[in-house]
Amino acid sequence: MGVTRPVTIGDVLQWLTERGSRPEPTVDELMFGSEETEVTGIVTTFVAAQHVLEQAAGLGANLVISHEGIFYSHHERQDTLQDDPVYRTKREWLVQSGIAVYRFHDHVHRYEPDAITEGLVRDLGWAPYVDERLPAATIVRIPDTSVTSIAEAVKTKLGIPYVRAVGDTAASCSRIGLLAGYRGGGSTAIPLFESRKLDLIIAGEGPEWETPEYVRDAVHQGRRKSLLLIGHAASEEPGMRYVAGLLGERFPGVPVRFIPAKPLFELL
Repeated sequence: MGVTRPVTIGDVLQWLTERGSRPEPTVDELMFGSEETEVTGIVTTFVAAQHVLEQAAGLGANLVISHEGIFYSHHERQDTLQDDPVYRTKREWLVQSGIAVYRFHDHVHRYEPDAITEGLVRDLGWAPYVDERLPAATIVRIPDTSVTSIAEAVKTKLGIPYVRAVGDTAASCSRIGLLAGYRGGGSTAIPLFESRKLDLIIAGEGPEWETPEYVRDAVHQGRRKSLLLIGHAASEEPGMRYVAGLLGERFPGVPVRFIPAKPLFELL
């Protein structure tokens, strides 16, 4: 009987990136740690906030896979942070902990289907209702339901305290566009209303003066359109939970967990 070779960080990263096409350029990279290190446990998360990293260490995991940047910018520009005490404390903690951190943003959106959006679709229970998958959106057709009822269901299924709504929230709708993350901007979201005949778009976030203003004008003109903004993290955390499930299936001998970040904003 042969001896099973330990799973290394390199093994995990190779498997993650062999699915779908490789994006160029990309922000995806191993930011801390070595590919030769044996994996003792994996944590996936939307963003590797310090409290998430500390939880991972407490669980004995030495590989954290973070969708968003860990140093407060998409492109991880750290030149302006060199003397910042928050940045330095977090970086020093990471170095001393020995935890590897892999930024996994672009490639996971290139999975077929996009794994981040797929996680959202599944957590909402709408996989049976998928009508079309586009590069930046998934279109679902559900039984006629009011926007208000959909908002309540979204809050319950995603475990979030609130959503922000624009439009005719009392109207019944069926065709919905799901746009995870920062895809709620006008150039991405607005054309879908007409081209896919949508009643409602559910997005993570986007500029408030673009799609929300379009929906306001649409309703003023007597058109049945609505928009729900659920937050960037709330829309993409399901995708990283989904990735944890995929990793658990592929590496059954390695403990894999998803850790959500604590809610970021408070309503005062």
